Amino acid sequence: MAILILDSSHLSSIDTGQSWLYLLLNLLILFSVLGFTIFTLTGHRPVYLVDFSCYRSPSMHCLKMTLDNFIEHTKHAGVFNDSSLEFQHKILKRSGISDETIAPRALVMGFPPQSSMTMAREEAKDVIFNALDKLFSNNNIDVKPYDIDIHVINGGTFSPSPSLSSMIVNKYKMKSNIKWFNLSGMGCSSGVIAIDLANNMLQAHKNSYAIVVTTENITNNWYLGNKKQMLIPNCLFRVGGAAVLLSNWNSDRQQSKYKLVHLVRTHTGANDTAFGCICKEEDEVGITDISLSKDVAAMAGDALTKNITTLGPLVLPLHELLRFIAMFIAKKLFNPRMESYIPNFKLAFKHFCIHTGERAVHDKLEEKLRLSARDMEASRMTLRRFGNTSSSSIWYEMAYLESKGRVLKGDYVWQIALGSGFKCNSAVWVALNNIKPFPNNPWEDCIFRYPTTD
Repeated sequence: MAILILDSSHLSSIDTGQSWLYLLLNLLILFSVLGFTIFTLTGHRPVYLVDFSCYRSPSMHCLKMTLDNFIEHTKHAGVFNDSSLEFQHKILKRSGISDETIAPRALVMGFPPQSSMTMAREEAKDVIFNALDKLFSNNNIDVKPYDIDIHVINGGTFSPSPSLSSMIVNKYKMKSNIKWFNLSGMGCSSGVIAIDLANNMLQAHKNSYAIVVTTENITNNWYLGNKKQMLIPNCLFRVGGAAVLLSNWNSDRQQSKYKLVHLVRTHTGANDTAFGCICKEEDEVGITDISLSKDVAAMAGDALTKNITTLGPLVLPLHELLRFIAMFIAKKLFNPRMESYIPNFKLAFKHFCIHTGERAVHDKLEEKLRLSARDMEASRMTLRRFGNTSSSSIWYEMAYLESKGRVLKGDYVWQIALGSGFKCNSAVWVALNNIKPFPNNPWEDCIFRYPTTD
C-alpha cells in the first residue's frame, strides 16, 4: 500500500483545494495502515482445532461393565442393603446405557470393588496416555510433544501429587518452559472451561500450540454406601477421556478441522440451591462421595436458560433474535411468570453435542431446545455406547458426527456442557473442511450399528 508524499516545491502549482485533498488522502491512508498494524498486533487471534482423539481401551472386552456384571458386582460388594440394590438396578435400566461401557480395572476385576491411589493413578495413565498417543500418532498432523507450548488438563475429582499435568510432561518429555495448568473440582462442564483457558493463553502467545486433555477418574468415585443420592453416579459414570490439539498458527488453518467461534460460560453458584445440587460430601457413616439432589434437573434448566440468553445474540439470525428480545422484554416488564422463550437454535447450528448426563436429562433438553431425534442422536448414542464420561462426552459426540460423515465445510457445531457449581458452558465451532473421521476413531468398529432404537 503506497502512501502519497508531496514535495513542497510542487505546492505552488496546486491550488489550495487540491492541497487539502491530497493531505486528507495521505492522512486517511496513513491511519488505515496504522489501524491495520495495531489490529494485527493486538487483535483477536483465530484459534484452530487441528485434531482430537478419544480414549478407547485396547482391552475393552475384559473391562466391559455389562448390566449383568453391574448387578453381580453390587450384590457381591456386601455393603448394599436390598433397597439400595433395587434402586441402583432401577436407575441403570432406565439410564440409556448399554452393555458396552467401560469401567476401571479396579472395579471390574475386584470382588468387592477396590480403590486406592495406585489404582486411580493407573486408570488416569491408561486413559490420558491412550488418548494422547493416538493424537500424536496421527499422520495428518506434524506436531510432536516437544512442540507443545501450552498444556491444560481437567481431571475433576482426582487431584494427585505430582499433578496429572506433571505426569504428562514427564511421560512425553515436554520442554521446560511449557505453560501448564491442572484444573480440578469443576465437574462435567470443565472440558469447555479447559478450552476457554487454552484459548485465552493462545490469545497472549503468538504462534503456539496447546493441548487440552479432559477426563474423569472413576476408580476413587465408586460409592460403597446406602444413601440413594450418592448411588446414582455408580450407575451412570464410565471411563473416558479426550485430547484436543489447538493452534493459533495461520499456516494451520488449511489442515485444521474447526475454528473456535464463540465460548460462553455461565455460573449460577450464587444461588444456594444450584451451588449444592451436586456436592461431594460424607454420608451418615462417614463415606465420602458425590451426592446428586432432586434439584439437579431444575438447576440445569436454569443454567441453560441463562447461558443461551448470552449465546443467542451472538449466533441467531436477525428475525429470530428480534423475537427473542421482544419476548425477553415482555417477560421482564409485563409478566415475570411468563415462560421464557427459547429461540430456535436450529437456525444457527447444524449439529448439537449435549453432555451425556442420562436419558431423562436428554429428554428435558430435547424438549426445552425444541430439537429433533436426529439432533439428539450423537448425545443419546454416546450415552448408550460409552456411558456418562463426564467432561469428555462432548468429544465422543463430535467423533460420532464425524464417523457418520455429517460434518461439512461451513457447518456450525454447538457443544453444551453442564456441571456442578452449577455451571452451563457452550463452545461453538465452525468446520473448515468436510470432516473425515480421525485414525482410531472410537466408533470405527461399531458406527454401522448406530443409531439404535431400543
